[in-house]
Amino acid sequence: MADLEIAVIGGGVVGLAIGARLAEDHPQLVVLEKNEQYGMETSSRNSEVIHAGIYYPPGSLRARLCVEGREELYAICKANDIPHRQLTKIISASVPDDTDKLDAIAANAERNGVHLERLDRTATLALEPNINTFGSLFSPTTGIISVHALMDHFHRTIAERGGMVQTRCRVVGIERVSGGYRLHLDEQGTHSAFEAEIVINAAGLESDTIAALAGIDVDEAGYRLHYVKGSYFAIVPSKAGLVTRLVYPVPTDEGLGVHALLDLGGRLKFGPDVEYLPDRSPDFRVDEGKRPAFSASIRRILPTISDGDIVPDMSGVRPKLQQKGGPLRDFIIVHERSRGLTGLVNLVGIDSPGLTSSPAIGRYVESLLFG
Repeated sequence: MADLEIAVIGGGVVGLAIGARLAEDHPQLVVLEKNEQYGMETSSRNSEVIHAGIYYPPGSLRARLCVEGREELYAICKANDIPHRQLTKIISASVPDDTDKLDAIAANAERNGVHLERLDRTATLALEPNINTFGSLFSPTTGIISVHALMDHFHRTIAERGGMVQTRCRVVGIERVSGGYRLHLDEQGTHSAFEAEIVINAAGLESDTIAALAGIDVDEAGYRLHYVKGSYFAIVPSKAGLVTRLVYPVPTDEGLGVHALLDLGGRLKFGPDVEYLPDRSPDFRVDEGKRPAFSASIRRILPTISDGDIVPDMSGVRPKLQQKGGPLRDFIIVHERSRGLTGLVNLVGIDSPGLTSSPAIGRYVESLLFG
């Protein structure tokens, strides 16, 4: 007989959201986190944006879970006093050739159930008079959130429902046994093991490593991750009021582009850029040498910003399935029954909009296991 019913590997926002959802009916649950605290990696180093669901391919998990998760996330915030603001966002055409692309973005958003308002240059400048624009799309449902407060809420919910979160606990082995899985743990040099009927791999940057521990050939399965660093530069306080909402350029093939972000404290920063890390060795320092490139990108949106108006801020690393220069890959969220691994759910490549989608991901995992 297993020691616990459910083990969730990974204490980021997605793992915590899954734990909070499942603990309501399955309190014999533990979330395992290798770091000293939950949410110390990708979850605490991102833009903290509640996305509307604009860009993702219609019918994809990214699109569906983002739209569902957005509404649930706003409801969770309101019900639990989690700091957030429905700040709104504009996607601005900074050069004339980008205006034609706005129609395609709006059409894609409509297929995802997201309505955007098309604004001409005059209407856009009425909202954001300091930006460089030839027209835009206005998103009323985009917002910002305190990710730390959200993760604290999920953590409390897990505890209140009888589950627990165990930090400083790295999974180093997964063994298929009768009735479930034996997880081998390294707790700061102390080795132990326990058995769980169900294992949910929500390990973020290490989710492909965890899948491999379960015996899956990650290259054959298409689970191999690529680490992508995104750096941010902040605008000096004297110019932080130049925009009043999120301002995005027309997206590129590899991401949404360096965009204007306001946090809940009113700080203005720009980012993230896209830097593939071939050795999968995260380095969270922001390279001062990126200042000229960042300034040039920022001036496409805010032309009055000079090199001296920006300072290095923070960086994060995203777990991407998409190879450099390759097509966008959808989230992988799969119950591995077909591999003979009933009770194992892998979540691989959960980058943006993973934060926004987190409540919906919890419900989706629940349906895979118990639906």
